[in-house]
Amino acid sequence: MKLSKIIIINGPNLNLLGKREPEIYGNESFEEYFSKLKALFSGVGLHYFQSNVEGELINLLHEHGFNSDGIILNAGGYTHTSVAIADAIAAISIPVIEVHISNIYKREGFRHRSLLSPHCIGTITGLGLAGYEYAVRFLIQNRTY
Repeated sequence: MKLSKIIIINGPNLNLLGKREPEIYGNESFEEYFSKLKALFSGVGLHYFQSNVEGELINLLHEHGFNSDGIILNAGGYTHTSVAIADAIAAISIPVIEVHISNIYKREGFRHRSLLSPHCIGTITGLGLAGYEYAVRFLIQNRTY
């Protein structure tokens, strides 16, 4: 079975990749990286959304959580605070992989706890933008969750 639709959802401040704290997040914008990702996985329908608004992230999870092959979610700071996003992940039927560009365990203590992880099939943290590629590869190679 070929995967036809994988959704990448990025949360707050990730629209500033390439500008924001390059020592942590690098110099490449997500749009630049996403173009490379789409070329690498040209046989997969990759779709990308970003929002700084919690409710919009929840709406995207609801919208795509029943008609996609998988969601890759970097909820940014909401990872550590949003019960509502955790509930949205728990409510949908497709697999969600949590991705963090930086290693959240090497940062401030409050970032060490994810409210989302218990509802995700896995978490990739600290591998830079490559974490998204690894998440796509996992979804392609593991069709039974």
